[in-house]
Parts: sequence; structure tokens; C-alpha cells
Amino acid sequence: MSKILITGATGFVGNRLLAMLQDNGHSCRAAVRRASSSVDVQTDSIVVGEVDAHTDWSQAVQDIDVIVHLAARVHIMNDQVDNPLVEFRKINLDGTRSLAEAAAKAGVKRFVYISSIKVNGEATQVLPFTSQDRPLPSDPYAIAKWEAEKALQEISLETGLEVVVIRPTLVYGPGVKANFLSLINLVRKRIPLPVAGINNKRSLVALDNLADLIMTCCEHPAAAGHVFLAADDEPVSSAELINKIANSFGQRSPAFFFPPAIMAWVTRLLGKQAVWNRLSGSLQVDNSEAKKIMGWQPVTTMDEELKRIAVCMNGKQA
Repeated sequence: MSKILITGATGFVGNRLLAMLQDNGHSCRAAVRRASSSVDVQTDSIVVGEVDAHTDWSQAVQDIDVIVHLAARVHIMNDQVDNPLVEFRKINLDGTRSLAEAAAKAGVKRFVYISSIKVNGEATQVLPFTSQDRPLPSDPYAIAKWEAEKALQEISLETGLEVVVIRPTLVYGPGVKANFLSLINLVRKRIPLPVAGINNKRSLVALDNLADLIMTCCEHPAAAGHVFLAADDEPVSSAELINKIANSFGQRSPAFFFPPAIMAWVTRLLGKQAVWNRLSGSLQVDNSEAKKIMGWQPVTTMDEELKRIAVCMNGKQA
């Protein structure tokens, strides 16, 4: 069993990962930004302050075998800062590099970096993304993530620090927020959604599947040096996803048919073309690399994970 440092342990993925690691016998330490930060499970924690090039990681990395680096400036729609790339680089590139350098100096064996599928690109046409594809990051968030991956590769070559990169698709599970929660709320309010005519496929990853993959990357000897794309086995269309969400809450699906070409035209007129593109476009991911290298298999299905979300949300309402 390993002593594992988790950054971003108070977040959506971090909390679930921390619980899973401890349930499987690992000793964990949570790196938090402030003393008031808290995690959902009892564990050793250490305050490191803001994550950037100047973060002092020296105490956090002592006696650590593996680091899982989740802390990041996340992708922001309609970012209002003057130079988003500069802001993303401060945390996602410079902060990652400073942690990896401190890890190598302290003798940490392995560094598991949680990157993003956006490093591969924004959409797929015919074939799914694979870990061997040439990266095509297009926005500041994805560019900084890709630059961090390259910085880690350089540090690994120079120091021998084992690096594992995971690029997740959109993550969903109990406690999910942002766009996925908004979609759930639309379905629960029975708002009609004109998606039945969309013939797309999108890969998502259940929270438990991602946490289990991260844990496997911490443990498996063959993981070192690889990039793994994290996704459930089966991609779904937008209509299928809405149907599954509705089923998990015991409701009828609000999806209905409306000509996609007309919807594209209307959303363009309303200045919402980006929203429509995300809803109607495809982003498929080939997750077979983790299966071939480590024998990993998803531990849950989309239906099971959506049911857990429904139970969690209904319980909060009770």
C-alpha cells in the first residue's frame, strides 16, 4: 500500500478518489489551499496555499510514494480575464511543474496527472480519439494542460519520476455541478428539449470509473509513461443521455424531434451557436489503452451512476 498525496482533494473528483483510496488500504494526504478547506472523509491534510510556480511543496511531498495532481484552474465559459492563457498557465502549467520538481527532489516514485480530453481536441468526426493521436488543443485551458503534460515528460526524463497522464471526458456522478447539473434540472422540470433528431455520439466518464482508473494508475507497475483516455465503454447520443437521465428519476423523457438544421440556424441567430455545437456535436473516446496496459475495466455503467445521482438529489430534497 502506498502513501498518496492528492491535490484538489476537496473537489468533485478528489473527494470520491480519497474515499476510494482509503477504502482500498492506501494512506492519503490531502493538499489544501487554506486551513478552512475540508474533505468529506477523515484524512491527513496539509495547507499549501495557492498553486502556482511559487508554491512551497516541500512538506507536502515528504514520505510520499505517489502524487495525484487534480488541482487546476478549470475550463471557464466566457472567461472575463484579460489574458486567459496567462492565468491558466500560472496554475495548470507552472503549478504542475513546481509540484513535479519538488516530488522528484523528495524521491516520490510516481506522478499521476489529471489532464483533459480537450488536449486531443474539441470534437470527433468518424473515429474516436485515442491516446496516440496528435494533440490538437484549441483553447487556453487545453493549451496549458498540454504544456503541463510536456513539462512533466521533460522532468521524467531528467529525474526518473514516473509520470502517468489521464485525460478524462466530461465527468458525472453524485454531486456533479455546472452544465451536467443544468441538464439534469431541465429534464426534471420537464422542459421540452429538441434533441431527438440529433445523430451524435459523446463519451462521458462516471465518477466511480474515473476514480477507479486513477487508483489503478497509482498501483499498477505498467502504468508509468502512458497516457490514458478516461471514458465509459458506451458513448451516447444527446437524446439517449436525456432519456437515461429521465429514467433515473422515474420520468418520461422530454426529448422531442425538431429539424437539427433549423435549430442550428436559430441558435446562430440568437448567438447560442456554441451551446448548440456542444449539444449536437460528437466527441467519442477510445478507452482501450488502459484495458490493454493494465487490464482495467469500468466498475459501473451510466445507468447505475445516473441512478446514484437521482438517489442523492432526491435525498437532499427529502
